[in-house]
Amino acid sequence: MKHLGDISKINGADIEPVDIISFGSPCQDLSVAGKQTGIKHTANGAEETTRSGLFIEAVRIINEMRKATNGEYPRFALWENVPGAFSSNKGEDFRIVCEALIKIVEPAAFMPPVPKGGWNYADSYLGDGWSLAYRVFDAQYWGVPQRRRRIHLVADFRGGSAREILFE
Repeated sequence: MKHLGDISKINGADIEPVDIISFGSPCQDLSVAGKQTGIKHTANGAEETTRSGLFIEAVRIINEMRKATNGEYPRFALWENVPGAFSSNKGEDFRIVCEALIKIVEPAAFMPPVPKGGWNYADSYLGDGWSLAYRVFDAQYWGVPQRRRRIHLVADFRGGSAREILFE
């Protein structure tokens, strides 16, 4: 794993192509323990960029790398965050996350509105040449002496294996 420094200064076309980009945007603006100010970024028309808005920078880097490699790299993106993302801005922030990752492969795609009962704790989506799956895991079942639930999301930009990776 390589740490490349300030995410806002990284150009995905200039770094070594990789198969997987793994990231966890800051959670303070999504957490129920915070104000849930959400994923905001000036690149998307917001007046300010929130800490959680750095998610948009990761999507930018992925897009830059894919453009530079004719869509070959990265194949996968892994995103981790707090379950508060499901309720932040009435669930709209998680919808933004899913839609932004899907649009990497299918720019005209859109994510349906937030489900009436809210987001399930696990689900998957399959499109033309891409797949996305997410699931909530609790670290207490992996030896951490506390409840620490987190959303884990896998996006496969070249196929339908996201569900298999996350659920099997």
